[in-house]
Amino acid sequence: MFGRRTASTGSTAVSVDTEQSKIGGKGRATPTRKEAEAARKQRLTPPKGRKQLAARQREQTKASRAQVRAAMETGDDRYLPARDRGPVRKFVRDYVDSRRTVGQYLLPAFFVIFVVASLAREIAAYSTYVWFAVIALMITDAVRLTRGVKAGIHERFPDAETKGISLYAVMRGWQMRRLRLPKPQVTYGAKI
Repeated sequence: MFGRRTASTGSTAVSVDTEQSKIGGKGRATPTRKEAEAARKQRLTPPKGRKQLAARQREQTKASRAQVRAAMETGDDRYLPARDRGPVRKFVRDYVDSRRTVGQYLLPAFFVIFVVASLAREIAAYSTYVWFAVIALMITDAVRLTRGVKAGIHERFPDAETKGISLYAVMRGWQMRRLRLPKPQVTYGAKI
């Protein structure tokens, strides 16, 4: 009755509009009337004092931090910080996370070298050479990683800006896998 008429048949196109809105989706559940009215009333009522204003701001800050934390766990691009947003950064994260790097074992290696050097005096003289060998391996691995990342970006995103991508990849590669944020979304050896 109130739907749009198509030019050819004159029938209503309500079902087409409904299908189009379902394809895109809004990414969240529709709130119930009770929830919507409560949210609207909360927005309309101003805080009655400084304490209530501060409490409301703390709640909003807590909610936004929870969204960011959840995005860091799941990799949701909408709530990630600006430095981690975009398809190019996601590609870099996935590329680094799908490979084993020397830097991710850096902390345990330095701990072992330090303990062994402090316990055995005969080995302590050689610990400096071991430190330099680990650092040389890290630099070599960083060069390999940045070359691979840049080649992959030029292949998949030919017009993308690559400024800062090398440092982003290297810093992610030097972190232990469990401590990386946003959390790794791919396993070792995954095809990117």
